[in-house]
Amino acid sequence: MLTQTTRSGTPLRAASLAAAAAGALLCAPSPVSAHAIAGNRIFPSTMAVDDPGVGDEANLQFGHQRVPGDNGDQSINTFDFEYDKLITPRLAVSVDGTYAMQNNPRARGFDNFGVGLKYLLYVNDAHEFMTSIGVDAELGGTGSRAIADNFSTISPTVYAGKGMGDLPDSLAYLRPLAITGEAGPALTTGAGQPNAFNYGFTVQYSLPYLQQHVRDVGLPQPFANLIPLVEIPLSRSQGQTTGTVNPGFIWINRYGQFGVEAQVPINRASGSHVGILVQAHIFFDDVAPATIGKPLFQ
Repeated sequence: MLTQTTRSGTPLRAASLAAAAAGALLCAPSPVSAHAIAGNRIFPSTMAVDDPGVGDEANLQFGHQRVPGDNGDQSINTFDFEYDKLITPRLAVSVDGTYAMQNNPRARGFDNFGVGLKYLLYVNDAHEFMTSIGVDAELGGTGSRAIADNFSTISPTVYAGKGMGDLPDSLAYLRPLAITGEAGPALTTGAGQPNAFNYGFTVQYSLPYLQQHVRDVGLPQPFANLIPLVEIPLSRSQGQTTGTVNPGFIWINRYGQFGVEAQVPINRASGSHVGILVQAHIFFDDVAPATIGKPLFQ
């Protein structure tokens, strides 16, 4: 589960940089596995729009963006962490937090901490389809007064993913394509605070899928494990839509992944400059399946 932190209706698009973890991923073997699997399809853990699977995993991200503020543009750096734990093979709980640094006005500290619950509802292996439902809660008053709101936000969400592996032979080179998406309201508990509707989707082209299930075109490392993608996270509140278009890539192997994306604002209300997301992600259900990555109940 991946959460999106908002403040005063403006998405912060958080992310996390962990150089040591990223280095460990790049040195790991190349065979690919992961927690979100439907048939031959592996849905990676994307950075701004959550994937449709559940798993035992940890996510670290760094994000930088310039967004409109009360006194002009403000620069925001965010450092995110999230830990997901499988209760059963289909049910996971999560905890997450964000440390934010901003100027204009200058402030730093933790945003409100969050908790989540996500259930894998349905998987169709033959058609590479997967869907989940979940709810996330940002707990008001748990963060720094300089950064966090004093009210909570509850976000029930539906997630889905579809791979194109069932296309006919005439369209074989489109089989590595996949689309994922999420949608749900963000309901605030503060009097007079606006609600929002958050939604988004990703378009991915998996080079590991191309190599393993369409044709081995002889791609060398690290390209053989790359998934180029575009994420489009959006939010609508008080009659206005904000969001970004995020082109980038994810490098994935059996034990984790490393990703980088640009964040291109869709309008002035969404930001004034291109931002960046950097991710390091570990699959505990593959790193330590018999211990820390094992569901509490089978």
